[in-house]
Amino acid sequence: MRRAVPMLAVAVAVSLSSLAAAPQAKAGKAWDEIRAGVFAGRTIEPAGDAVVLTAPFRPLDQRAVPIEVEAKFADGRSVRAVTLIVDENPSPVAARFDIGGTREHFHLATKLRLNAGTDVRAIVEASDGKLYMAERFVRFAGGQAACSAPPSGSPEQIAASMGKMSLEPLSKQAEATQIEPRARLKVMHPNHTGMVLDQLTLLYVPLRIITDLEVRQGEERVFAMQGSMTMAQDPVIDFDYRTNGAETLSISARDSGGGAWQRTFPIGQGS
Repeated sequence: MRRAVPMLAVAVAVSLSSLAAAPQAKAGKAWDEIRAGVFAGRTIEPAGDAVVLTAPFRPLDQRAVPIEVEAKFADGRSVRAVTLIVDENPSPVAARFDIGGTREHFHLATKLRLNAGTDVRAIVEASDGKLYMAERFVRFAGGQAACSAPPSGSPEQIAASMGKMSLEPLSKQAEATQIEPRARLKVMHPNHTGMVLDQLTLLYVPLRIITDLEVRQGEERVFAMQGSMTMAQDPVIDFDYRTNGAETLSISARDSGGGAWQRTFPIGQGS
């Protein structure tokens, strides 16, 4: 399949700790094309201590590979955006997260589909526009490529649960008043890649993915995500947020099939 390199807004159209000894990613033709198409020649600096990317060297399940990003600036700048790149996937721009407010620190974890052994990258944009990259190489575990693997569950089960959400606090009860608590959001959605052959009809299951997701604490944005088919089925996103006195987190999501869902979750007094 010929690779097309999109800006994230049109990614659909073109479609846990890492081992200390795991090799770092290396620049190659795929990355050169992605970089030119997505970042338009902008300078991308090595992340150093500003961005830590964690990924398994050999994942247990390439349909849901855990990725964790820790971004932190100690010089007064804030985290503006985090872009996740999977070089060897048909849709290499996995997701872009635009961060609300002025956050000097942001924690993010999610799960991605990997179609082959690949370099995985986290590019963080600072408030002054500078870009910083951390990267890891993740091996292919063998078997069927994730983007053409059938989803879990029957079509009836998938349809019945689509759009359902849950929010789980990851901070201990004793830490409920901390300044930056963590939470885990799960959205039930197949994220159909358009590359899976239905064994009954012998037709490809149409592409249907979560394209946009936003989390707000009261009226303040925590983050807005633009997704792609590289996000795993039933996306799970761990994130932290800075308490602002609001008592709810509101989630809104839209997909490429016209679906739209909203939920509001209580997060406790004074959060």
